[in-house]
Amino acid sequence: MLMDHKKIAIQLFNKTWDLLDLKERTQTQDIEMIHQAHASLYHWMQVGTPLEFQRGEWMVSHVYAELKMQESAIFHAKRCLQLTIDNDIDDFDLTFAYEALARAYAINHDPKTKEYLNLAYDSLSQIKNDGDRNYAKSQLDNIKF
Repeated sequence: MLMDHKKIAIQLFNKTWDLLDLKERTQTQDIEMIHQAHASLYHWMQVGTPLEFQRGEWMVSHVYAELKMQESAIFHAKRCLQLTIDNDIDDFDLTFAYEALARAYAINHDPKTKEYLNLAYDSLSQIKNDGDRNYAKSQLDNIKF
C-alpha cells in the first residue's frame, strides 16, 4: 500500500497547530507537538517542494521556540532561512523565515533578535496580500526581547 505523504504531512501540520493553539499543554502534548512537526516535515520531504520544506522547517523551529528550546529553534530557523534564500522564496515566507530566527534568539534575549526582527519588519513591504502583511506584523509585534 502506498503512503499518501502529502495527506499525512498536512494532517500532522494541522495537528501541530492545534497543540500550539492550546493555552496550556501537558508535557505529553509538548512531546507530541515536537514529533508531529518533525513527522510533517519528513512527509513533505518525500513529496513536497522547497516551499513545503521551508514551511516545515519554520514549523519545527516555531515549536521549539514555543517550548523555549533555543538551540533547536535556531537550528531549524537557520535551515528555514537557507531554504528561503536558496530557492528565492519571498512574500509571506521570507518574512516568517526572519521571524523564526528573531523568535528563536529572543528566548535568551540574544542581541541577534533585533537584527532578525528588523529584517522581518523591513520585508513586510514585499508581502502582496494586505491580510497576510497585517498578520505577519502582528506576529512580529509579539516578539519580546
